[in-house]
Amino acid sequence: MWVMPKRGDNPKMDTQTLRPRRDRIEIKGKLSYRESYQAWNTIRFKKELIFQFPQLKEKNSVFSYRLVFYQEYQDLEKAIRKMRKFGEAVPILLWLVKEKLE
Repeated sequence: MWVMPKRGDNPKMDTQTLRPRRDRIEIKGKLSYRESYQAWNTIRFKKELIFQFPQLKEKNSVFSYRLVFYQEYQDLEKAIRKMRKFGEAVPILLWLVKEKLE
């Protein structure tokens, strides 16, 4: 299992970017509305994702996320070149999808 230190805004943070076990994974999942917070704030990970990132099973660990959104492909491509140059972990692509009600 490869784990890469995160190059982020706060160098004092002791964080590691998790890397998957396989080359490519594709998983479809759901977002949940949390009434108590009045927000769409729960993402439930499928077991296939947990298999790729077994650290997520550690109950005594604390995990966070960093989300970056680029409006233009050229900005995304620039960021990818920079990540590759510094040896950072390949990011997870996430699409937010509105489904039809049945």
